[in-house]
Amino acid sequence: MMKKIGLGGDHAGFSYKEKIKGYLESKGYEVKDFGPFSSESADYPDFVHPLATAVEAGEMDFGIAICGSGNGVCITVNKHQGIRGALVWNTELAALARQHNNANIVCIPERFVSYDLAQEMVETFLTTDFEGGRHERRVSKIACATK
Repeated sequence: MMKKIGLGGDHAGFSYKEKIKGYLESKGYEVKDFGPFSSESADYPDFVHPLATAVEAGEMDFGIAICGSGNGVCITVNKHQGIRGALVWNTELAALARQHNNANIVCIPERFVSYDLAQEMVETFLTTDFEGGRHERRVSKIACATK
């Protein structure tokens, strides 16, 4: 079964979001675009909160969040208890985010990586499995305790 992937970001991540959307669709992934839908100035929380909510609810298998630095989208998605967002800038970090942290949203800094590298990081992230084992214990401690 092909994975469902959600995309979101802001105006500074719009170009890569559009290219990655086309790339994923060409690979057969089911893609949901949470916006923005143009390169006009936009506020990333308006698009990545709905993305994170969909991943958290299991409507999407993974998410890809893109802004200029990757930091804003990463901070925002990590406000959700069921999200483990990882800011990556190379393929090794994309793999480790999945292998060791079971990250479910990859955050990409469009202004700091080439598109080719961004595409490679997405491919690595989506095709790398969580190792479990000793990492499962650590990942299970990430969420804050609820009252």
